[in-house]
Amino acid sequence: MIKNKKLCLFLLGFAAIIFVACEKLLPGAPAQNELLDGPVEGLTSEENSKFLAGDVAFNDAIFTVENGLGPYFVATSCGSCHAGDGKGHPFTTLTRFGQSDTTGNQFLNLGGPQLQNRAIPGYQPEQIPAGATSAKFTPPANTGLGFLAALTDAQILANADPNDLNGDGISGVPNYISAPFFFVPQSFHQPLNGKYIGRFGKKAAAIDLLHQTVNAYNQDMGITSEFAPAEPGVNGVPAYPLANPEVAVNTVLDVVFYLRTLKAPIQRDPTNENVLAGKQLFTDLKCASCHTSEWTTGPSDISALSYKTFYPYTDLLLHDMGAGLDDGYTEGIALTSEWRTPPLWGLGLAKNSQGGTYYLMHDGRATSIEDAILLHGGEALQSKILYEALSDTDKQNLIQFLESL
Repeated sequence: MIKNKKLCLFLLGFAAIIFVACEKLLPGAPAQNELLDGPVEGLTSEENSKFLAGDVAFNDAIFTVENGLGPYFVATSCGSCHAGDGKGHPFTTLTRFGQSDTTGNQFLNLGGPQLQNRAIPGYQPEQIPAGATSAKFTPPANTGLGFLAALTDAQILANADPNDLNGDGISGVPNYISAPFFFVPQSFHQPLNGKYIGRFGKKAAAIDLLHQTVNAYNQDMGITSEFAPAEPGVNGVPAYPLANPEVAVNTVLDVVFYLRTLKAPIQRDPTNENVLAGKQLFTDLKCASCHTSEWTTGPSDISALSYKTFYPYTDLLLHDMGAGLDDGYTEGIALTSEWRTPPLWGLGLAKNSQGGTYYLMHDGRATSIEDAILLHGGEALQSKILYEALSDTDKQNLIQFLESL
């Protein structure tokens, strides 16, 4: 009996040593401020279940020929372009095509606005039609989108200054978009001549997250739904409707809910003295004239998004970025050199989903934060000039601040 007791004690002690050793060997879970994915705080149990359903549809569902892929496509899943809900990289960069004026895309019946550069066996990938202009779009990060969607049009318009009445050289304008048939205006939408303010996409061409999600299913994967029942036209063949949707309405809505309830990126080292010095420089250089730091949502049907203050560093408006960033392509009423101010939150984590290297600006041409700053022109030219005049220490502090976001 004593021998058995000693054996038991020995085994328990040995197991404890192994457990402690394993704990030391196994990596700990990443801190929340090192991750872009995860739900906002305060969701109900029912909302968490819906978030998880959307997470599975977004990140785990892979389309094949058997379940509707193609015949023309860019990607086989949502998550393949947004690893960890982060930015895309050159291998997932999209090509959009149309024309250089704002009369509306004349190539929609010929496959526009997105190039389907891959095809299932037996089909030829799409080619850009003769006469069309095009631009490269690197997929953006997905986090915090629900907070941006919860802002009112009045809040966005409050920062617009199309005629630069305040004389600061910044003249942000909203992009007004023709709504798809399934769009249901909310009380905060303020239409102008039957069009609505776009919030999402490189040129703010999607009005809300349902609009964005439906376009992604249809244009990225060739997947039809009740919201977009036709296969995209390609290579001169017009779009054609399918009798049965290839993705269920509930699945699309789960993905929209998932995107609405992804948490906002959490800043790292916000009290670091270099970060604080860089934050002040960000203001001094007038970067915040477009990259508006702080917003507060109004009421939302999702309580966790109601009356929340958040820090995306965007005004959701279009700005003329100069000839160097003019790709000769437009969407909505945006000019070819106008781009929506991209949110900067999560910038420091962008490399995690981009293979360890930054690919910034609308097309990923900038491979460092400094490269991105130096590509600014047009309304941002003065800020770039002020940046170039900084000391090396000040430049490092500014970039350290941006990497903390």
